[in-house]
Amino acid sequence: MVNLKIEDVDCNYDSVQILENVRFSIETGTFLGILGPNGSGKTTMLKSISRVLKPRNGAILIDEANVYKMKTGEVAKHMAVVPQDSSIAFSFTALQVVLMGRAPHLSRLQSESEKDMAIAKQAMEYTDTWNLADRLVTELSGGERQRVIIARALTQEPKILLLDEPTSHLDICNQLEIMDLLKQLCDENKILIVGVFHDFNLAARYCDSLILLKDGKIVAAGKASETLTSENIKNVFGIDVIVNKHPVTDLPFVIPISKPKDKKQRGLSVHLICGAGTGSMLMKTLTDSGYNVTAGVLNLLDTDCESAQYLKVRVATEAPFSPLTEKARKANLEMICQSNVIVVTSVPFGQGNLQNLEAAKEALKRGIPTYILDEVPIEIRDFTGGKAKTLLSELEKLGAVFVRSQAELLHLLNVSEEKAKLGSESALVADHLKSNATSKENDITSQAKKHS
Repeated sequence: MVNLKIEDVDCNYDSVQILENVRFSIETGTFLGILGPNGSGKTTMLKSISRVLKPRNGAILIDEANVYKMKTGEVAKHMAVVPQDSSIAFSFTALQVVLMGRAPHLSRLQSESEKDMAIAKQAMEYTDTWNLADRLVTELSGGERQRVIIARALTQEPKILLLDEPTSHLDICNQLEIMDLLKQLCDENKILIVGVFHDFNLAARYCDSLILLKDGKIVAAGKASETLTSENIKNVFGIDVIVNKHPVTDLPFVIPISKPKDKKQRGLSVHLICGAGTGSMLMKTLTDSGYNVTAGVLNLLDTDCESAQYLKVRVATEAPFSPLTEKARKANLEMICQSNVIVVTSVPFGQGNLQNLEAAKEALKRGIPTYILDEVPIEIRDFTGGKAKTLLSELEKLGAVFVRSQAELLHLLNVSEEKAKLGSESALVADHLKSNATSKENDITSQAKKHS
């Protein structure tokens, strides 16, 4: 067991104060994420914890021992750092880089023993880098190199791991691999991890608790559901966001709602049958793309309803925890009839919103194209004893198109819009030809009357 305490820490760069009265504590097996805008003091906090920048006031304690009163080698046995920039200019092999982590455990000029080699190998196997042992670190990809740096940190056998934007410059696949690895270290090896992040959703998914920093002060601290609120993010980052619960992970999911200045208006109107936060991101994407969007029927307390209010999307609503009334059903059907396309998201279905699928069936009967986002299997989100699954099968028989992702849906909407434009242009050409023919016919008739 290990505890890390930051007690009333102030940090300065010359006369400029960066951190002010920062105070928190965490225990073994905790993954803490620090979020904040540029210049808020995130990296400075890591520097103060790792003894790079001594606080002007306050103390940093590992199990009640002040790190600034401990020897450097002793601190290195407790704490390892994975820096923001993991580039290495010299042509060391991956194994040589990892073995550098044993330095705190060796005396001056002492060579690595079989025990040190075994620890390094174990760390590399844990991080899936042992196969890279003889490769030059300068030849590795960004994700491979980052795993090697984490292996080096593990070779120190630390109780605390500090991370400064560990996934920066990595693609999404490598980001998830690194974060999965770190979470595994935290859970299985009971390492205490403190990491600086910029991605709200990545931090919410992996961190046990979060700290929001602004101007060197802690604005909010606690679980992701407590800290990642639209009010806190607006206060700290100055941006408007929608915070929903992810339909699969049930964790907070942050969607920025700033709109582009020059928004091209689309010709299609899209009606969303959504709920439980499954439509918020799509709603944002469609409105940003210039589509006229409506939605319904949504419960007034539903997160999609909140998103619609932010985005000024017209919605058919119903009172909280109430079955669909005839008034709400008619309002929804009216919006459907005014739309060119219907989209059903991967919304959970219960008895209260089952009529929304009946409305989609009515849309298909009226010839309105209907797309069903099949991102989450219906078996997982059907709470109607199979009625929702049966209705979706009926929709498919009536011509509804099942799509696997929002990207595929947007492609199909673009295709539909192009077809609609071609249809309109064809109609205009036909009207023009008809008008010309009528005009010529009138001229011929007029000339015949003159000759007669």
